[in-house]
Amino acid sequence: MALYVLICHDRADSLALRMATREAHLAYVRDHPLPLKVAGPILSDGGEMAGSILVFEADSRDQVQAFADHDPYAIAGLFERSEIMGWKVTLGALG
Repeated sequence: MALYVLICHDRADSLALRMATREAHLAYVRDHPLPLKVAGPILSDGGEMAGSILVFEADSRDQVQAFADHDPYAIAGLFERSEIMGWKVTLGALG
């Protein structure tokens, strides 16, 4: 298993869409079997939610891509762009 970071950037002026699909997204994340290490929204300079960062423990990037493809946020068209990268913790700890 390795760590992967999923970084998603919301489309401009999409806070209403994010809020309308938030509960479905949170339920999807909570119920998905892929081990999630940490997650939360990216904030704009004004403190509004503007994207998402999720760190998974997975066997492959493809597993994280499958998660991303079925996320209610993605299905609703919330994200302008998303990327998945392998990641290694150098300092700090993930529980």
